Amino acid sequence: LRIPPDAPGPGVKVPVGTVLAYLVEPGERAPFESGLTPEAAGAPLSIGNGEGPGVRSSPVVTISAFAPVTRRDEPPISPRARRIAAELGVRWADLKGSGRSGRIVERDVQAAAARLAAAVTPPALTPLPLGEDVSPWKRGSEGREGEGPEPALAEEDRTLAPTLSHGEREPDGHGAVSAAPGAPAAVARPLTGIRQIIARRMADSAHTIAPVTLTTEADATELVTLRNRMKDERAGTDQIVPSYNDLLAKVVAVALRDHPRLNASLVDDGIVEHPTVDVGIAVDTERGLLVPVIRDVAAKSIYQIAVEAARLIDRARSGKISADELRGGTFTITNLGPYEVDDFTPIVNLPECAILGVGRIVARPVVVDEASERIAVRRMMALSLTFDHRVVDGAPAARFLQQVKRLIEHPTLWIIR
Repeated sequence: LRIPPDAPGPGVKVPVGTVLAYLVEPGERAPFESGLTPEAAGAPLSIGNGEGPGVRSSPVVTISAFAPVTRRDEPPISPRARRIAAELGVRWADLKGSGRSGRIVERDVQAAAARLAAAVTPPALTPLPLGEDVSPWKRGSEGREGEGPEPALAEEDRTLAPTLSHGEREPDGHGAVSAAPGAPAAVARPLTGIRQIIARRMADSAHTIAPVTLTTEADATELVTLRNRMKDERAGTDQIVPSYNDLLAKVVAVALRDHPRLNASLVDDGIVEHPTVDVGIAVDTERGLLVPVIRDVAAKSIYQIAVEAARLIDRARSGKISADELRGGTFTITNLGPYEVDDFTPIVNLPECAILGVGRIVARPVVVDEASERIAVRRMMALSLTFDHRVVDGAPAARFLQQVKRLIEHPTLWIIR
């Protein structure tokens, strides 16, 4: 392979048919090495087979670039960087490349996308697919158990993907939804900002991991009793009452210390088991679903967890949360109980390997003594654990969920830790 000294550099776009290099026989000189032009040397401008007039007996192959033509004033860019720029909506022609010879590479595009997102939202946002525990944080503001305020839905979420109604047609292939004659046109908005980041991260999770979801049900009667006592103790004060998510964060941290395989991440060279349990709590905000991270939950008391969680959730909803407060989680809790949801399938928040979905707490009759078949009304909580089967097998994941269930049913096993 002989590359001329004036050949285009990496990432440069050239017209189809441009000569980039020559394939020659061992010991044979390329046209530019002999001082001849390609035409004078008999080299064709496309792949040759050594036949025809004016062509050497030994074949000379010209390698052509099949890329769109680039304006002379546009900087060079790698194909991967170009593709990612198109996906993220970044104008790459305005960027300054950090690659060799000023070439724009993937990291330049990603940095530009982060700056674009930071202009309208907090940087490095980590979305979660599902909701959060929206139980009020302050004393005296709760309704019945499992009830919370209406979720805040961003305007772009309402109109991003309109549902086709009677009389409407499918998208026309150009991103627009056309309507039948006489029917009102549907509204379509571009996928930008936080919505775009959420869509990309959810697609990455769905296409990357091998998800398995395990479900069970826990008797949360004692957990409800514990929280009611905490509310009574703090009545008449301005102290924060721990939410169910705060209690569950402690439960999960205690269980993960005994089951470190669930507190892990898959990396290129193996599986990393994290030394601390950093629990993310899914929070619904006007900008989208965010996951503030409570650090080293196992080492904190319930009240310390409640104070930290309240601070992070307030910062997330006010748009003041920082990138550091949203990254580095090792396990996530997402709670749809306030929306009267029981079982569901949460999506793993990469690079974590597991996520716990929490359903509503509902009172119903259950058998409390199998020997006598005695029935009593208990507060039952649905639990859904989704895990990455590449990282952990079903049996260890089931044992972890079993311990979470046991700790919920017997708070005295962990409340003093």
